[in-house]
Amino acid sequence: MATPAFLLPFTLSLLLTLSLTFPATGKPPAFLKSVSPSPFNLGTQKLSRFEFYWHDTVTGANASSINIVKPPAVNSSIPGFGFVSMIDDPMTEKPEIGSKMVGRAQGFYGECSQEELALVMSMNFVFMTGWYNGSTLTVVGRNPVNQKVREMPVVGGSGVFRFARGYVQASTYSFNTKTGDAVVRYNVYVMHY
Repeated sequence: MATPAFLLPFTLSLLLTLSLTFPATGKPPAFLKSVSPSPFNLGTQKLSRFEFYWHDTVTGANASSINIVKPPAVNSSIPGFGFVSMIDDPMTEKPEIGSKMVGRAQGFYGECSQEELALVMSMNFVFMTGWYNGSTLTVVGRNPVNQKVREMPVVGGSGVFRFARGYVQASTYSFNTKTGDAVVRYNVYVMHY
């Protein structure tokens, strides 16, 4: 059986790595085995689009973003360079926090640039409704927050999103300059089976 096209780059990379790692014997280690994708019953690949609002609340008794690493005192034009926050942010259908919740964004972000306000983000979109209930999408990327639209990659997922790949576009819907609370609209485009 031929290797599916989506596995070809991974397979070639793995073979090259193994040939460089084990040149003397030419044999892969005992713990590594090739498997056929047919037991996964992947079905037809499809493209799905989601739109929801991400609520990052850094103040009050119900804060969904907690600072876990304070920025060190450094010479930087961005005073928060180096901070890290853990998040468990609600995701809703509409920009109002009281609208229907579709899931939670769980992970962390931190200030990663000394020249501009940019975050490195690592989060799972944990869906809690409908057919996608219990499934996740993983987003890891750079978020230059002062740009109108920011793009970050979807690098994987679980549940109905196994083998997922795609991208998100984030745009700030509202930002409270006094509290730091934000509502961000996410448009998600993901290929999955």
